[in-house]
Amino acid sequence: MKDSASKQKEIFGHPSGLYVLFFVEMWERFSYYGMRAILTLFLAAPIIMGDPQSGYGWTNAETLSFYGTYTMFVYLTSIPGGWIADKFIGQKKAVMLGGLLLCIGHGILAVDAQWAFFTGLILIVIGVGFLKPNISTMVGGLYKQGDDRRDKGFYIFYIGINLGAFLGALLVGAVAAKYGWHYGFGLAGIGMALGQLVYVFGLKHLEGIGEFLGKKDSPDKELMKKPLTAIEKDRVLVLFLSFLIIIVFWGAFEQAGGLMSLYTQQKTDRVLSFSLPFIGNVVPAAVFQAINAFFIILLGTFVGSFWYKWGRKGKESSSLFKMAVGVIIMAFGFFFMSKASMEVVMDGDKIVEKSAMIWLVLAYLFHTIGELCASPVALSFITKLAPIKYASFMMGAYFAATGLGNKVAGFVGELSEGAGEFQVFTGIAIFCTVFGLLIIAILKPLKRLTHDAERISGTKNEEAEGFELADN
Repeated sequence: MKDSASKQKEIFGHPSGLYVLFFVEMWERFSYYGMRAILTLFLAAPIIMGDPQSGYGWTNAETLSFYGTYTMFVYLTSIPGGWIADKFIGQKKAVMLGGLLLCIGHGILAVDAQWAFFTGLILIVIGVGFLKPNISTMVGGLYKQGDDRRDKGFYIFYIGINLGAFLGALLVGAVAAKYGWHYGFGLAGIGMALGQLVYVFGLKHLEGIGEFLGKKDSPDKELMKKPLTAIEKDRVLVLFLSFLIIIVFWGAFEQAGGLMSLYTQQKTDRVLSFSLPFIGNVVPAAVFQAINAFFIILLGTFVGSFWYKWGRKGKESSSLFKMAVGVIIMAFGFFFMSKASMEVVMDGDKIVEKSAMIWLVLAYLFHTIGELCASPVALSFITKLAPIKYASFMMGAYFAATGLGNKVAGFVGELSEGAGEFQVFTGIAIFCTVFGLLIIAILKPLKRLTHDAERISGTKNEEAEGFELADN
């Protein structure tokens, strides 16, 4: 794997394989986030026979509970998906299998029948489990240990994720609003098919990346048999501790697809004073989920470059620190949602006055900056610390933590039915701020468990060296 990374042809200073994986993930996320943008709206839409906008008529509580469970399983399956890749087929074949299942699953969702809806979701759950952890691990495999381009490579990859999310939420949301839910689901399926084609024709740029390391002729086969060293065990421990940060982060952030989506639909004034092409003067609620991805595309390279320069100046730039800062910044976005909920005027069950769109936009801006500090960094962190024999499994565990965060998001969203949206939004903001500060307070002992895994080649890390000498 290390030799393969060094032999990769480069484009704009990064391995050419990065851009193949960039476009594969872009189209996969187009399909996933496009479908996600309309999922809760479809489930909660009233049942009207013969109306293409007719949904299942579920209550908000039922919808949010299902959404949390579904997205949890989407990511929990990353554990068996990663384990199967490590033990039997390798990351490259796992991505291929996952892509095929996703194509079938999204295609079935286009059929207007209840059996097709639930069958399609099951196939998507399994498909994401194979594709998501393994494609991210392959990105890490493009870079040698100590290569300071790795974090920047994950930022580029992350922009691909969110370019797909932006286009998916925007186009699928608009098509579903104009032509019907299942046309929207069908468009998401077309996006996944394009991603699979990119992967098939781009395999020549991924030679030696993501191969099964347990093969008889693999130079890494002996590494796969050795038990973990004490240092590797410490690194695995700190990875699992970092997953707690991930659960908290996504438990708050994923209100975007649940509570915030329903809030946008029901309590946000979405009427414009002008008309937009294909949309008109009323912005569909699903389209607002494209704002987060738009900000990531706009700010991704800026945030990545900031942290790169910040670290080069010798200032604190460990992955755990960035993740904690990300949680705090994301938390502040919820204060804008608190402000929005204060503008809503109710007369019994009737909404008399709705909140302004600007508060949603500001909330998504802070959520995005927080995400850019935490999520791509976490992906890179795993590829630095995970033992080679458990590379995909640990990435799968990361996405499982993301899944648990999604379930937490659904549970917290359900609380708004009784506690009220102002209380829920404000509670999330305060809790996440305190949590992020706590991580920063215990940062030094957590960093020691990494055993210098984040040292950049050609630089000197005084604190890490001191720890190693004391350890000896």
